[in-house]
Amino acid sequence: MATAPSMAAPPESLLRYCPPVLVSRRGDRASAGARSAKGTPSPPPRTPGAVSPSPKHPQELLNAILPPREWEEAQKLWVQEVSTAPSTRRDVVQLQEQLDRQLQQRQARETGLCPVRRELYTQCFDELIRQTTVSCAERGLLLLRVRDELQLTLAAYQALYESSVAFGVRKALQAEQGKTLMEKRIAELEQERRELEKQVSEEKAKCEAIEQQEIERREIEEKKHNEEVLFLKRTNQQLKSQLESIIAAKS
Repeated sequence: MATAPSMAAPPESLLRYCPPVLVSRRGDRASAGARSAKGTPSPPPRTPGAVSPSPKHPQELLNAILPPREWEEAQKLWVQEVSTAPSTRRDVVQLQEQLDRQLQQRQARETGLCPVRRELYTQCFDELIRQTTVSCAERGLLLLRVRDELQLTLAAYQALYESSVAFGVRKALQAEQGKTLMEKRIAELEQERRELEKQVSEEKAKCEAIEQQEIERREIEEKKHNEEVLFLKRTNQQLKSQLESIIAAKS
């Protein structure tokens, strides 16, 4: 005898649910009588803070506030509604212990942004709304408004954070691109500096060569000039001697 396929266990949640109910896969979940016995299917998406007037049955109100969860297993659709069982002080203490245990088991971060910690606290808040709604529907609806407003605020902060991160990433990329361009420009200027230094060295070498040539030429001209002066002095001395001899002979 073949055994029926096992039902996939729904994810563990701090929110208390009723036992799951098997419904048809194609949306024919139940007749009108079955719906009143088993509970209503999940309502359409609800605008935060907007809840229809309080239904007559607590289950309908809870389904409007906290929609049932659904999953499919072995070609079958299962629906699990939020529990309408009242809670005691002991249930609240157990909820706190379960929250602390889940935070530790799932290694939620104590500070900063942590999706795990946010998810668990959201489940805990939903369970508190459920407990409050069972005992006082008006108080539960007010807590629902507080929760929805908190979610809107968190969504706004998250959008702002993501926008800030995106802005920071863009600025970092721009800075990186600017850094790359500056490094390229620095490399070009360094190459230009080396070429100019090479030209300066070549021009210095040319100047030194020209100065050396001028020094040698000047030395040669000075030597030549000194020789000419010495030659003229000897010639002048000879002519003077001859002139004195001629004058002495005539006298």
